[in-house]
This record gives sequence, C-alpha cells and structure tokens, in this order.
Amino acid sequence: QVQLVESGGGLVQAGGSLRLSCAASGRSFSGKTMGWFRQAPGKEREFVAACLGWAAGTTYYADSVKGRFTFSCDNAKITVLLQMNSLKPEDTAVYYCAAALSSGLVTSTRNYDYWGQGTQVTVSS
Repeated sequence: QVQLVESGGGLVQAGGSLRLSCAASGRSFSGKTMGWFRQAPGKEREFVAACLGWAAGTTYYADSVKGRFTFSCDNAKITVLLQMNSLKPEDTAVYYCAAALSSGLVTSTRNYDYWGQGTQVTVSS
C-alpha cells in the first residue's frame, strides 16, 4: 500500500520557520515528481513547490513562496522536506505532499497520483 505521511506542521509567529517532512512508503518514487500543495479554508488547493525527479531533481516554486521556501528531495524520494522561512499569515493552510508517476503539469493537482493526509500550518500575525 502506497503511503505519503506528512509531519512538521504547527503554529508559528509571522517571520518564523517550519520544516515539513513527507515520508513515502509502498513503492519507489525515484525519477518521479514530488510536490507540495496547500489549501486554506474556503479556497482551492494550490501548488507550492515541486521536485522533478525526471529532470535531475530540478525544483520549481510558486511565485508566492519563491525565495522563502526550499524543497529538498533525495534521489530515492524516500523522504522529502519543505523548509519554510519568513512565514506570513497568508501561508496558513493545510499542506499536502503528493507524488506523480508521469511528467505532466507539475502545478496541477490532476497530475498527481498519490496524496498525503495533510498537516496544518498556522502563522499568527
């Protein structure tokens, strides 16, 4: 059974940092795409960052987090990390780890085949 399990969420003040982890099990995601998405209350799930296993681990970020968030993924894609710095209240959301088996549009939720259960990140002002 394939599982993606996120951890590391919590409550932090604006300007602070958090590091999210996603542990994959049940199959190998080496050479595949891993992504992070988030969903705030009343809003659609949105793309945050991706690691393109089929492109030598190239990382890609949403403009809203570029320069503040860093996606680290090892080649085996067993555990991936999202380091979040300079957090803002608008970063508050449930954060989801996802894995895609094909090299499609990495910013689209429809491209991803597996999802974690999510972890809550709350940034207070």
